[in-house]
Amino acid sequence: MPTTPEPSAAAPARSAASRPLLAVLAVAAAVLTGGGGALAQMPLDSKAFGDPPAFSPPLSPSGAAFPDPAMPRLEGVETFDPVARAQLLARDLPLFWSGTYQPFGSSQSVPVQLRLARPRTIGLMVDLRGEMRVGEVVSPVQGNLNARSDQLDLLLLRPVGLASLEPGGVFIGLQGLSLSGWQASRLINPGGRLELSPLSGPAAPTPSDRPAAPIRGLW
Repeated sequence: MPTTPEPSAAAPARSAASRPLLAVLAVAAAVLTGGGGALAQMPLDSKAFGDPPAFSPPLSPSGAAFPDPAMPRLEGVETFDPVARAQLLARDLPLFWSGTYQPFGSSQSVPVQLRLARPRTIGLMVDLRGEMRVGEVVSPVQGNLNARSDQLDLLLLRPVGLASLEPGGVFIGLQGLSLSGWQASRLINPGGRLELSPLSGPAAPTPSDRPAAPIRGLW
């Protein structure tokens, strides 16, 4: 005859330990199925987020909010006048320059002298006319100097006998007459570097008084 196993002493202990866990699960189920949904759908009070900081317009020294008619108005960001600067350049630009021309890829330089007639302005451009001596050859020159950007475009109107200064090229620089480079008409010609410095004083020769050549387009 089979015998019924007697309950061990550890069984009551395990059931007693599981009673708190069952109680917690029962409370959680009641909250989710009962009033938990209502609590989740209840909107929060707007005061919980706090009020945004109040904005107050800046005040003028007189205590009034801007705009104040008595306060000076700010000027525009750009106050530079290139037309006025062109007139100053035409008046104060040195007329005699001396320096060197050195082809790129060569260690030999050629002496250069530039004599300008009195420049004149065309808007923000300064019209340049004169003569340039490269080595022993003199060529008339004509160019433009941009008073806003100091960009120089200077043409040789006659060949000077140097292979790097072949016809069709132009001197282009962004530092006025002080520094420019020769941009040749062909890609196989690397060009060169022209550096000039102004000369002033009694020793500097004056430009020619003969009338300027007619205007010739740069393009």
